[in-house]
Amino acid sequence: MRHDHAALLAAVPNPCLVMAGDMTIVAANQPCLDACGREQDELMGMPVLIPRADELHERANAVRRFTADASHEVRTPLAALRVQVEAARRHPDDIDVTDLLDHVSDDLDRLENVTTDLLLLSRLEAGLDDRELTDVNLTALVESASADVGDVRLRLDPTVLTRASSTYLTRLLAILLGATRHPATVTLDRTADYAELRLTSDDPSETSDEPVGDQGGSGLCLAIARAITTAHHGSLHVETHGAHVTLRLPLRAGPRTHPSI
Repeated sequence: MRHDHAALLAAVPNPCLVMAGDMTIVAANQPCLDACGREQDELMGMPVLIPRADELHERANAVRRFTADASHEVRTPLAALRVQVEAARRHPDDIDVTDLLDHVSDDLDRLENVTTDLLLLSRLEAGLDDRELTDVNLTALVESASADVGDVRLRLDPTVLTRASSTYLTRLLAILLGATRHPATVTLDRTADYAELRLTSDDPSETSDEPVGDQGGSGLCLAIARAITTAHHGSLHVETHGAHVTLRLPLRAGPRTHPSI
């Protein structure tokens, strides 16, 4: 690193890098290296991918949607708790304490689920550690997850392996399969370097108007499903509240990504 770059970057507390005219990296400060999980020599000469205006706009919209969803999920049980507490305060003699405590416990459970899911999303945003990844038999995982749903027909490639976190993929499959409230067909195939999982309703006219989610989830399930998919270098497409879902995951470890700004 040139001396002038070092002096400049040392004064910047946030992640920062210096690019040459051809948009390749020539210097990076320590916060940037920590965020990328890379060494200085690994970044030198790598191209920086700058999102297009429409991509930035979509990201901003996604953040706004997520913020609105998360706020709703937190405010709903809080509002229910407030109503119950105020009712108990104003009419203490008319309150069934056991019933009140049951309702309060349910709302606290919902708040705990929201908090847990927000922490999970934060963890996924930071990226997966290589130590969390193993060779996972996706076929066996789909079979196991489907057994808990019922009324699902399976058409699976006998052995589809992917490099992934078994724990996160189990949660992902639970979210997608949990969205099915009617007979459905689950198909798992190999497509080039990807495993393609398709979940299709056998009767789309019976699709629920409720959003995709697993039983007992916080309402942030679709955001979690997308985050898990992204963390594994895959793609997820959901149509008509889960009537048709397509999940694609690489059959081998995902490619190294370039830093983006």
